Amino acid sequence: MDKKYFRNFSIIAHIDHGKSTLSDRIIEITNGVQKREMVEQILDSMELERERGITIKLNAVQLQYHSQDGHDYLFHLIDTPGHIDFTYEVSRSLAACEGALLVVDATQGVEAQTIANVYLALENNLTIIPVINKIDLPSADVAMAKQTIKEKIGIDATNACCVSAKTGLNIPALLEQIVQLIPAPTGDDNAPLQALIFDSFYDQYKGVVCLVCIKNGTIKVNQKIRFMANHAVHTVVELGIRTPHIVNRECLCTGEVGWIAANIKSAQEINVGDTITDELHPCTTPLAGYKKVQPMVFSGIYPLDSSKYEALKDAMIKIALSDSSLSYEYENSQALGFGIRCGFLGLLHMDVIRERIQREFKIELIFTTPSVKYQLVLTDGSTLIIDNPNKFPDRTKIKSVAEPFINLMITTPESALGDIMQLCQRHRGVYRDLTLSVNQYFIVTYLIPLGEIIYAFFDQLKSISRGYATMDYTFADYAVSDLVKIDILLNGDKIDAFSLISHRDFAYEKARKIVSKLKTEIPRQLFEVPIQAVIGGKVIARETIKAMYKNVLAKCYGGDVTRKKKLLEQQKAGKKKLKALGTVQVPKDIFIKILAND
Repeated sequence: MDKKYFRNFSIIAHIDHGKSTLSDRIIEITNGVQKREMVEQILDSMELERERGITIKLNAVQLQYHSQDGHDYLFHLIDTPGHIDFTYEVSRSLAACEGALLVVDATQGVEAQTIANVYLALENNLTIIPVINKIDLPSADVAMAKQTIKEKIGIDATNACCVSAKTGLNIPALLEQIVQLIPAPTGDDNAPLQALIFDSFYDQYKGVVCLVCIKNGTIKVNQKIRFMANHAVHTVVELGIRTPHIVNRECLCTGEVGWIAANIKSAQEINVGDTITDELHPCTTPLAGYKKVQPMVFSGIYPLDSSKYEALKDAMIKIALSDSSLSYEYENSQALGFGIRCGFLGLLHMDVIRERIQREFKIELIFTTPSVKYQLVLTDGSTLIIDNPNKFPDRTKIKSVAEPFINLMITTPESALGDIMQLCQRHRGVYRDLTLSVNQYFIVTYLIPLGEIIYAFFDQLKSISRGYATMDYTFADYAVSDLVKIDILLNGDKIDAFSLISHRDFAYEKARKIVSKLKTEIPRQLFEVPIQAVIGGKVIARETIKAMYKNVLAKCYGGDVTRKKKLLEQQKAGKKKLKALGTVQVPKDIFIKILAND
């Protein structure tokens, strides 16, 4: 087929505005799958995506569409996530497209992530088609949605296609707009091969599989290819497309989006954003890659069973292959042994990675207390950036500490508004704005430290609002705060897994909570065990685990009282020696109990 009949496009929107449902209707109308095979969220292949009703991974399909102009068109549809934590997925999918469908909920209008995704599309010079969704709902306000698109984004939405992805209303008209407005891909089939890797995953039979968009040239089975980032050379064994079923092909030409398998055994050989070229007739310059995103939340991951450490390393390599926004490095903890320090784009991203490791690889995990990235200015004038509390230097060497702040937007019914505002203020939030949306929900905005919401803030928010409130956030800036490092000592030994950085005003409360929980969870020893929370050399909270009582006089049935005194003195000296030399082994299940709470 002539590539002038190709249309490559993504669907972008704020979370829960109907992207996956719209994808379902487009696949259904273009007969991508038979009706008996059609299910909701057909492009959300992970069980976790279906359970939560969100898109986590981008997915690409090729569809055939017969237009009203009498021609057959080839659609390459890439479904994308909507949550801010998966923005990197969106940016990668947009690089493989020429256009984007901007979906806006008719009941909510333009929201934060809508604008962020539009900026990503504009950076890639894409044609944007506004789509007003959910017009079948009684609370839909199409005029309001069009007005907010014009005011907040600057796109004329007068002729925006108004659809209902749920019922299929006006979807055929939208397909005609795709044909008319989105340009065909440019490129030359006879030019040297340039294929952009926009995603990858691991298949136990095929090895590492790359999802690619062919920008120039063609790629065929048995062709020798070179990865330009590391100069690795492989031979293409299989290639094909998704419809969304896997379909093998003999070649992919310019403008097509598909997959290739080349017996790649190691995940480290693949870099998302790399360019694939022909080994015999290579191109001179690689395609522009992707701007690497910076992680926002950091946590250590340790296997509950230390013998599963190697399995955890393999699992992390495979997950990082399909999620290139995940960063990690290996670390060692005195309390937990060998583990992996991971950087996540946000709280949902961290939760999804934990669920994937436990479900897909059957490894029980311990996550250390989440942390954020802090910027320290030392007394010698140098700057230090840390993401781990155990790297926090002595307070006497620190001039100032800056922490990241976010703009937190909470949508809530009026009944929970007061309690939610109190919750934000308890977490050092600064009030910014309060608006009323068209569906009679309030949107309250706070400037709040990111470190304050990474523990149990979301759980508390859901509890207060009985599940009705939702939250979203965008990064604001770094600001100097009075932060201190809290260490937990057990019988004088520091337990590095419990170390945390806190604002000074809340340090005592947090320390008190940790030492109290440890007192109830750690088994009693034959000697007295002090539990202390310290800032520098100052103890701010303390609990004591009393020694187990052993009746050494039980064997004395009589005799001189000096015999009993001697036994008691020996016991006292023995306990004193145990306290000085003994170590307390903390069972790993205690870390789960303590660290699972806020």
